[in-house]
Amino acid sequence: MPVRRRAVTAKLSLLMAAMAAVCLAQFPPPSDSGQYAAKVLTMSGQVSVLKDMRPIALSEGSLVQVQEMIVTGADGHAVFQVSDGSTFEVYPNTNLVFRKNAWNVKDIIDLLVGRIRVHIEHWGNVPNPNRILTPTAVISVRGTTFDVTVDDNDETTMVEVEEGLVEVRHALLPSDSPKMLGPGDSIKVYKSQPIAGGRIDKGTILHYAVNMIKDAANLMAMRANRGIGAGGSSSGSGSGTGVGDSGKGQAPPPPPPPPPPPGHFADGQTDPQPKHHSFAHAMKVTAKYSLGWLERMVGFTAPAFDPLKAHKIY
Repeated sequence: MPVRRRAVTAKLSLLMAAMAAVCLAQFPPPSDSGQYAAKVLTMSGQVSVLKDMRPIALSEGSLVQVQEMIVTGADGHAVFQVSDGSTFEVYPNTNLVFRKNAWNVKDIIDLLVGRIRVHIEHWGNVPNPNRILTPTAVISVRGTTFDVTVDDNDETTMVEVEEGLVEVRHALLPSDSPKMLGPGDSIKVYKSQPIAGGRIDKGTILHYAVNMIKDAANLMAMRANRGIGAGGSSSGSGSGTGVGDSGKGQAPPPPPPPPPPPGHFADGQTDPQPKHHSFAHAMKVTAKYSLGWLERMVGFTAPAFDPLKAHKIY
């Protein structure tokens, strides 16, 4: 029953997305809206835009225009870049409208269902205000990295902040006071509950580390199911040894080396001044080495954009 309910919910979400696209067609965007398109940097799996009620497959380098609906399938994943250099990453089973309010390009995404990761660039020392809208929340940012997830059952919005400051308002209760989230904070916004008294979770750094490992494993599994090797090419009858190969006659990969003892580096050198790091730093380092282990074991390469790489941590 849960699987069937999810399938019905997904179909309803797609129907609502199509209806929204029809409504948007009645309000054409400004003549200069083409310069605010989003470009596909990287992608894998099923990633499409809805045009005239039909899904059109995207590819790397494709442009998504304002008011267009982006839809990802069960294996869909893509990273987009907008005109000011900011990026947003779209995960599987996600429906969103890019710049639905074409007359205000600061309203960058209307997320209907699914999960995205957003990185808003600063303009030097000048804030770069943008907004993400969901059925239950309005999220205002000035230059930060954060995740937004909308549940496909009850439209609950989850906001998780990695860097910067994010203001979260209730979309359905305008008199409710907003919440300000900082690095490591997260909050859930429910349809009928005010967020003013809601609890802010401080464990987001741990969530990020776990999510990144899960994302890497999921992407690896999707590539394996399609028979795609580490270099991105399909495994066929040739002599390549990608993830999709049978591996007959090959020895299993060697286990990862043990971690160095405290106060030592991996090459055997001793740290003259051992340093004590914060819990957040420790979790980021854990995520870094976990992804490195995946790369060594299966030849998996992490996506080009993620919070760790964006900030030169991995």
